[in-house]
Amino acid sequence: MEYWLFLRPFFAFFVAFIMFPLRSVCDDLSYNVPEETKSQYVIGNIAKDLRMDVKQLFARKARIDSEDTSKRYCDINLNTGDLIVAETIDREELCGSQIPCILSHDLVLENPLEIHRIILQIQDINDNAPLFPNERIHFEIGESAVKGQRFRLHEAHDSDIGNNALNAYSLEKNKHFVLNVHDTADGGKYAELVLEKELDREQQKEIDMILTATDGGSPQRSATAVIHITVLDANDNVPVFSESVYKVTLAESTPSGTEIIRVRATDADEGPNGEVTYEFSRISHKAAKLFSIDKTTGRIMLVGEIDYENEKNYEMGIHAQDGSGLASTAKVIIDITDVNDNPPRIILKSLKNPVPENSDTGTEVGIINVQDKDSGENRQIRCSVQQNVPFKLNPSVKNYFSLVTTKALDREKESDYNITITATDGGSPPLSTSMTIHLYVSDVNDNPPVFVQQSYSAYISENNKPGTSVCSVSANDPDWRQNGTVLYSLVASEVNGVPVSSFLSINGDTGVIHAVRSFDYDEVNGVPVSSFLSINGDTGVIDVVRSFDYEQFRNFTVKVVARDNGSPPLSSNVTVKVFITDENDNSPQILYPVLDGKSLMTEMVPKATVSGSLVSKVFAVDADSGQNAWLSYQIAKSTDPGLFTIGLHSGEIRTQRDISESDNMKQNLIISVKDNGQPSLSTTCTVNVLISDNLSEVPELKDITYEDNNSKLTSYLIIALVCASTFFLTFIILIVAVKFSHKRKPRLMFDGAVAVPSTYFPPNYAEVDGAGTLRSSYNYDTYLTTGSCTSDFKFITSFNENTIPFTQTLCCDKKTTNTCSDTTGEGLRYPTLLSKTNFHTSKYLPYKEQMEKKKKMFLAFVVLSLYFRKKKKSKKETN
Repeated sequence: MEYWLFLRPFFAFFVAFIMFPLRSVCDDLSYNVPEETKSQYVIGNIAKDLRMDVKQLFARKARIDSEDTSKRYCDINLNTGDLIVAETIDREELCGSQIPCILSHDLVLENPLEIHRIILQIQDINDNAPLFPNERIHFEIGESAVKGQRFRLHEAHDSDIGNNALNAYSLEKNKHFVLNVHDTADGGKYAELVLEKELDREQQKEIDMILTATDGGSPQRSATAVIHITVLDANDNVPVFSESVYKVTLAESTPSGTEIIRVRATDADEGPNGEVTYEFSRISHKAAKLFSIDKTTGRIMLVGEIDYENEKNYEMGIHAQDGSGLASTAKVIIDITDVNDNPPRIILKSLKNPVPENSDTGTEVGIINVQDKDSGENRQIRCSVQQNVPFKLNPSVKNYFSLVTTKALDREKESDYNITITATDGGSPPLSTSMTIHLYVSDVNDNPPVFVQQSYSAYISENNKPGTSVCSVSANDPDWRQNGTVLYSLVASEVNGVPVSSFLSINGDTGVIHAVRSFDYDEVNGVPVSSFLSINGDTGVIDVVRSFDYEQFRNFTVKVVARDNGSPPLSSNVTVKVFITDENDNSPQILYPVLDGKSLMTEMVPKATVSGSLVSKVFAVDADSGQNAWLSYQIAKSTDPGLFTIGLHSGEIRTQRDISESDNMKQNLIISVKDNGQPSLSTTCTVNVLISDNLSEVPELKDITYEDNNSKLTSYLIIALVCASTFFLTFIILIVAVKFSHKRKPRLMFDGAVAVPSTYFPPNYAEVDGAGTLRSSYNYDTYLTTGSCTSDFKFITSFNENTIPFTQTLCCDKKTTNTCSDTTGEGLRYPTLLSKTNFHTSKYLPYKEQMEKKKKMFLAFVVLSLYFRKKKKSKKETN
């Protein structure tokens, strides 16, 4: 946007008053100041004259401005409010012969912008004495001169004005001449010599008189010149100028050495009496330095550089004198015309730097003043600001502009601006001036920290070393210095009822998270997470303080807050989820057979067992997960390597061929259970297998005893085993009887299959397909008494979901041997697991009474066995 500035005082004031009535020039303050006053001279008190408190002058940054900034003749004392002289004023240098001599200054007040015109009227003092052009004035007067003849003298020049200017001439007393003083049209005075008594060359050839010029000042000042008269023969014609006043118009760009004008005076006399010489009779000091005159030709030459802005016109007197001393005078007036030789000046009066980025639109950030010393169209100025910055110039009073914002600033986008202001005048060709203002934008805390990621996931292996970094969070804040300094902290929350600060620690400067201590699954519900992790506040790297255990504590979530250091502070948060990855740090755990060195777990296999029959099953679990829990089973060592085989993933021990009479009755199998981890871990167990149809055929079992310090307990065990053996023999007899009476009925017993109760599994172990752990639907309950030295009994029941309860009766279809239904009418059907060769000779399903009887016998045996085993264990612990 461009604005036209009219710098002529009254017209500019009128435009400002009409267009911008809200801001106008206030009352003028006028003061009289004598010239030649020293610095710090008190002119007046502005605070009193404006009826303003002195403190307001300081608060509103009161200052004195002038159009010509090269010299500032007055200033303001902000402590007292006095207007003082800043530089000695020379009225003659400043104004010359101009009356009155006035200096104009502006008193500028900010917030709000207010301008008062200060007018200083410079009073003249008599500091200059009159001055003659030449110290000697020569005349050649013929003796024929008549009484009353007049001879004009050179004028004396006094730079002072008024009463201090030239006031009178006086002539030294003599007997031939008197002095006659006349006033000029422009207020000056000149003197003429009047011949009062005829001259006589024979009596006196030369006459010297003293001419004195005095001013009217106090103290009075004067100047003298010597009038030298040479008495000659007759000369009766005076030089006559062609014009009484010569007027010349001169452009200020005229180069030095240019002829301005040629004055001409003619004398009718001949010879020496007709030869005319020229010289300046009255000229100011300034003009004497700029102009010269040729004595013989009357050419006036420019010998210096003129400047319209310094002086707009010059006036000088020309004295023409013939050879005998007769003279006349003329006036030369030189008017200087303006040339567009001064570019506009841009003056920065005030600047708010830096400017806050939250400044409202239209905020004033600076005040500029535009000036041009030229006149007319050459002084007509337009101002503009480049268009790619959010600033503009608003015209204020007179030639002042306010630099204001046009929209909200954002330091994060632009931290500083180079504002170029251009002022162009209306001359031809136009002149322009540019000023660049470097403006900084100060930061305001208007941006919260922003995390690099929306969420963080950290993975760490269990059993890590304490102090290991978990992860690093990082947030960026585009603000500056403390407003952009990010500090990290954990959000106050709870994990399972425990403050999160007890689990993790964070370095507030780097953002690195560390574990405070190891995780333990058995303690996690009561132990802080800060015991496991910590974070580095500078880098955001999360470290582990102590080892994690995947089987105890697998993952958890925390929130991290990034807060800047501004006032008020801004913050944001992010979620960090820590996952603990599994390591193969748990060996397989064998649940069956029980690894008890004090008990003998023996599987009995009938001699008629055929190839592929199920003998037993090894149950094992692994506390790890994934492939680290995938188990495989192998027979590491056996009495007869070709007799038995084991399922690689099922753990089922089956016969590899039919059992023959030549096979050893006692078979030892060492089973190796290995996981799939890297490196893999393994565990072994021993499975004892007896190939026999009856315990009585194994007499060596009766010799197997266990050391026991408690003889009473041993007796109880012997009694219990005897009872169990009796029940077992009874059971065998019943089975044989049933076998012969129901030959075509399906068998109830499994082919030596053995399983452990489901209660052997730890409650927290989950089933993994293909991991080697049998599903619950295929679990077996096995009850063994082979640890007894007096009897041996085995009974197998299935924990399959389809097993009928005690309240139901299992009825078999006579047409088939592998399908049955219950008496409830629901038509329960399930395939039998019986093979053709069973543990005992029984081949058919028993009746309901037989089943109940056998179960009661079995329960009694189990109760006795568990009771004595528990009592034995308690005794050991007591010892």
